[in-house]
This record gives sequence, C-alpha cells and structure tokens, in this order.
Amino acid sequence: MHTNLSQTELAQLVKSVFSPTEKDKSLAIMVDLPASPQEDSDLWAKRRKLAYDWAQKLDNVKNSIGLNRVNFVVYSNVGNNNADLPDNFYNFSGKISDLYADSLHLLKNKITIEEFFLQNQIIIAPTEFSATAPLKLNAKKYGFRAATMPGFSESMIPALKLDYQEINGMVNKIKTLLDKGTGLEISFTVDSKDTYKVFFDLRFRTAHASGGRFPEPGHAGNLPSGEAYIVPYEGENEPSKSSGIVPVQFDDEVVLYKIENNKAVEILSSGKYSDEEKMKISSEPAYSNIAELGFGVLKKYGLKPVNSILLDEKLGLHIAFGRSDHFGGMIGVKDFSSPDKVVHIDRIYTPEIQNRINVDYVTLFYKDDRGKKLIMKNSDYLIF
Repeated sequence: MHTNLSQTELAQLVKSVFSPTEKDKSLAIMVDLPASPQEDSDLWAKRRKLAYDWAQKLDNVKNSIGLNRVNFVVYSNVGNNNADLPDNFYNFSGKISDLYADSLHLLKNKITIEEFFLQNQIIIAPTEFSATAPLKLNAKKYGFRAATMPGFSESMIPALKLDYQEINGMVNKIKTLLDKGTGLEISFTVDSKDTYKVFFDLRFRTAHASGGRFPEPGHAGNLPSGEAYIVPYEGENEPSKSSGIVPVQFDDEVVLYKIENNKAVEILSSGKYSDEEKMKISSEPAYSNIAELGFGVLKKYGLKPVNSILLDEKLGLHIAFGRSDHFGGMIGVKDFSSPDKVVHIDRIYTPEIQNRINVDYVTLFYKDDRGKKLIMKNSDYLIF
C-alpha cells in the first residue's frame, strides 16, 4: 500500500528538486481536466485529488520553503502527449472532484498562459497528458522551472523518496559518455533466436541528464526522474547515418521497423499492430522520426514498471518516436499534419514490458582512437 507524502516530505521534495532562492515567490501545481465525467477515469480523478492535496499541504508550509504563494491551476486537456497547451488557465480553489473542462467558462479566475508562466517561478505538473515538451520550451523563454509528472499515480510515490543526488551522478556519467560518442549500436534478440541491430548517428548532438533536480531557471523535466537521453542526428544538413531494424513488442506481436536516415521507412513484420504502425508512418511522417535514445537508471533501486511512461522509461533503455524539438532535435508541431496529431512516444525495453525482446548489448562508438565502449549487456549497465 502506497501512502501520500506528508507536508514535511513535500516541503523537502520541493527543496531537493528546485533549491528555491529568494527570487522564487510563487509555486503552481497545474492539472489538466477531462471535458466531462464521461471522459474521466479513476486514475485521472485520483491524480487530480492528489495534486490538490499537495497544493493545500504546500500552502501550509510555504513559508518554510521561502514562498509567498502556492497556486492550484487547471486547464482543459489537450488530448495528446506533448501537444501545445491551451491559451487560458484558471486559478482554482474549491471541490476539485466536481470540476470538468466543459464548465471552465464559469470560473472567474481566468489567466492567459503567458500570465501563468510569468507569475510562477516553480511549476509542478501531475497531468493526464504530458506537458513536458511545451513546458521545456517555455521554461527557456520565461525563466521558470518545472517538474512534469504525466500519468503520475500513487504507486510512484516511493520513487519521490529516492536519493536524487546519487541518481544525478549516474545520469551525468551517461550524459558525458554520450556527448563524446559519434554513434551507438544496439543489438536485440527476439524469442532468443532472431537478432536485429540498429545504429544511431550521434554526430552534432549533445545529451541531457535528467536526474530529478531543476535548481536553475529555464529548465523543465520529468519527476520522478533518473535518465540520460539524446536525440539522434535527424539529417537536417546531411543524411543521418541512423539505420537498421528496431523491434517493438505490442502485446504478443513484435513489430519490426526498418530505419533509414533516422526514420522508420518500412514495417518488415506482419500482423494487426504491424498494419497499424505501417499506416501511422505513411500517413504521419513525423511519427516515424527517431526522437530520443533514453537510458534510465532506477532499476537499481528495485522499482518495477507501473504501467506509466513517467516511471517506466526511467527503468532502462527506451527509444522514442515523434516529436524531438523539446529535447534539442528538429521535429516539432509544425512537422505534424495538425497539433492534435503530435506525439512523442517511448518504447521501453524491460522484461516486464517487452518480454519477447532482449537487449543484448549497447555499444558506443567514438571518433578518436578509443574506438568503442560497451555500456550495456543484457539490459544491465557495465559502467557503474
């Protein structure tokens, strides 16, 4: 059974994650709302109540954190992960369980999204649909910092109590290795017999470390956290060298993506999901972009998947398709057919999630005489 965080634990979490300074006067917890009770879900409703409880508890101890205000802010959900946020937000106090997006027009405390970003120096976003991409981009513009928690559930509360100083050290070590690399090869085995390899071009790119700490203005990222990630070179100036075959398991079916120039150009497998993925990469080319190579480290702490990308991707290797501009890449909203088609979707390689696929090894290649370095074998790191 997972218990909620106490006022003291919440205050400590804010101090640990954000290291508030005298310039930080206002913290906001923002949540997205279902349009109506029919669109709602039990998990979504529980998350909103949890977030409202956090806002009330943090308001009680705001002085101990050095804050003047704690705001609880709501907005109409955007329907897709990492799509642009709506133009208007609402400061709210009341009975959160009775609030839905179709009644937002009745609220008086409407603010523009720009006002929201200017008024709050610290933002925590336990949302249904991920706001990571727009918050990353706007953090740089407006100077706030944010912890994004899409899909957060009570089962993840233990991950908020980890040693993020140690986690920071681990992910920064991976970042340093990726920064020096020019390419990375992954070898997969499906059903202990069929081997597939893919090479990712890391030229012209730097990696990012997401260790669950955002002490500097202008930064946003996931919480719980514990990963280093990099956008492969997407071929904006010359062809990308990313090529090979990426297997991804959907239920019991393994879909095989043929990669060329850092894009999925063909589906080599057959079946229900293969047909669906073939349709997606042909009808929405930006979906086929390899947007991220991620390396999570939380497996070390005994955490298991909870059926949420927010935590599950932090457990090991993951490969994402779709939007990449919020991570330093080139593919953004403009590259999709419409804003509601924007996706950044992670495929996570752990035995619990993709039991037919094994990550045999991950090898990093260098330009200089060091040649190459084996960083993972059988899904375990060799560098710690």
